[in-house]
Amino acid sequence: MIETTPVERVGAVAADAFLQQYKAVAQPVILEEVTREWPARERWTTDYFRKVAGDAVVPLYDSRPARGNEHQHAASLRMPLAEYLDRLAEGERDLRLFFFNLFAARPALARDFEFPEIGLRLFRKLPVLFMGGKDARVQMHFDIDRPDILLCHFGGPKRVLLVAPEYTAYMYHVPFSFSALASVDFENPDYERHPGLRHVRGHLAELRHGDVLYIPPGFWHYVLYDDVSFSMALRAFPRDFPNASRMLTNLLVTRTIEGTMRKLIGQPWNDRNERRAVERTERFLARHHAS
Repeated sequence: MIETTPVERVGAVAADAFLQQYKAVAQPVILEEVTREWPARERWTTDYFRKVAGDAVVPLYDSRPARGNEHQHAASLRMPLAEYLDRLAEGERDLRLFFFNLFAARPALARDFEFPEIGLRLFRKLPVLFMGGKDARVQMHFDIDRPDILLCHFGGPKRVLLVAPEYTAYMYHVPFSFSALASVDFENPDYERHPGLRHVRGHLAELRHGDVLYIPPGFWHYVLYDDVSFSMALRAFPRDFPNASRMLTNLLVTRTIEGTMRKLIGQPWNDRNERRAVERTERFLARHHAS
């Protein structure tokens, strides 16, 4: 894997200490005590979700990059949650549940957790679920809305590789997207093919059932499922000008251009952006790391 340091783990932390020690300096941290009193800590298993929401139809995503005129974030297929859980039990490792508001379909689930009082003004209408099977992977990306994220984890172990936004120039960022080039392997980096990765330093979070990972705004993240597991993301939208401005640009300009050009041009647009991801990184390396 690219060079990383472990994400710090802490127990109980007061809101003012969290804001000063982690939020203010954009430092990821694993909070071990946030979910301690939540009913979800005991209840939330795949069997529980099967029982209370098995008939809910959920969108699923695979690891294949969108091609042609396909929408960048289009679901691969939809099926009842119970059927998806059956597939996970049978070894499915590609299809993932992504950014799904199960609580809109099953409001009673909201009684299983509390929004933590940690100093973040969390958006209460959009707790979303992510789920995957053993050995599933999520492509390196950052979130379009630049939020502070509390990723509340349940089930088997999961690892999250985090990279601060100051390394973006080395990340083979695909223009008009929020992802790195799909062919770039952050687990087993090929430094000859992708030399930019030599300069990237990351943080590795190893999550266990009940952990909460704080992801600062703009951080890249790559997810490795070591077993069947799921996480709920709570989000606080940006209130400072730099992140709020980037959020609006991403939502109103970048995403609009990307969607329009995919429809009008299709695969040549995708190919052009993938080439530019490599070209821009190589130009940056040539300017800043010439021997």
